[in-house]
Amino acid sequence: MDESMDEDVSFEMMDDHNHNNWEASADAYRQHPPNPQQQTGHAAHSTVCEAEGSTLPNSGAHSAPEPGNGVGDCEDSAGTGASAGASAAAGGKVTLNINSSTSKFLMNVITTEDYKSTYWPKLESAIEQLLTQNPQDYIPISYEQIYSCVYKCVCQQHSEQMYNDLIHKITVHLQHISEELQASPPDQYIEKFDTALAQYMAALQSIVPLFIYMNKFYIETKLNRDLKEDLTKLFTDYVAEKHVCTLMPLLIEAHSTPFQITPSIMANIVKGLYTLRPEWVQLAPTLFSNFIPNILPPALESELSVYAAQDQKLQRELMQNGFTRGDQSRKRAGEELAYNGSSSSCATSRGYR
Repeated sequence: MDESMDEDVSFEMMDDHNHNNWEASADAYRQHPPNPQQQTGHAAHSTVCEAEGSTLPNSGAHSAPEPGNGVGDCEDSAGTGASAGASAAAGGKVTLNINSSTSKFLMNVITTEDYKSTYWPKLESAIEQLLTQNPQDYIPISYEQIYSCVYKCVCQQHSEQMYNDLIHKITVHLQHISEELQASPPDQYIEKFDTALAQYMAALQSIVPLFIYMNKFYIETKLNRDLKEDLTKLFTDYVAEKHVCTLMPLLIEAHSTPFQITPSIMANIVKGLYTLRPEWVQLAPTLFSNFIPNILPPALESELSVYAAQDQKLQRELMQNGFTRGDQSRKRAGEELAYNGSSSSCATSRGYR
């Protein structure tokens, strides 16, 4: 037995009144270790030790290093409610019991099977609800629970698998949306595309924050990308790009007929397409210029008459569709002339067409 253990034994021999020799006291100490509750100092409490190079078995205990070698780093954990004691082990090592909460933490390891059978199904269910809900609806899911689930998976090194599962899940969903759009009749095509775009973008507003830990510690760090950009690109690749050639002629036709499509829907689609891929402006510059500023070159003075003719044509179309200019009987003299000349002034005030 090493020198430090001899010192402890000698200390017990001095306080022992039942034995008359050192050797008998030492034997009794080895066979019947004193009650930890009767000792003073750190031996009277349960301790949690961490040693370099040591492993923690499933039993929740590990072997401390040789006394006096300076490797062990122990923290006193008295008051935790767990009874712990030190007993002499073979080779001069001491086995220490760690408290129950630490044991539970150490045992709470998320294996690959745990991730596939427990954690990902929870995440997948929440993602499905977010992707299919109406943007105005309330979803009865626990955002705190999902957020915590993502955090635990990231801490347990499942970020790559979780990212791949997320991309696959959303890709399958978008492929289904694309198939539905392809089967839609022309008179419903624009509205269905607007619904799909609005629904998906609204879902991203919830999905991206839920996976913020994965985005920060895996996507940005290892992939040098951003989750929102990746998910937005999925919609571009699997939906918008496959339907833009069919969608654009319908948009141009609908825009040429006032109020065939609700102006808000037209604006949402055009702005959405521009956000997804700005170069799509070249497919219909005039259409995009009606909803996005600075698309066309600045207006030229030589083209003012053309702009005025376009305004007059729009006014005639509105009147043909039942839109009147209101009661003209209360106009003052000279006001009609000013009104007729206003088209030119409107054209010059646009700046960009």
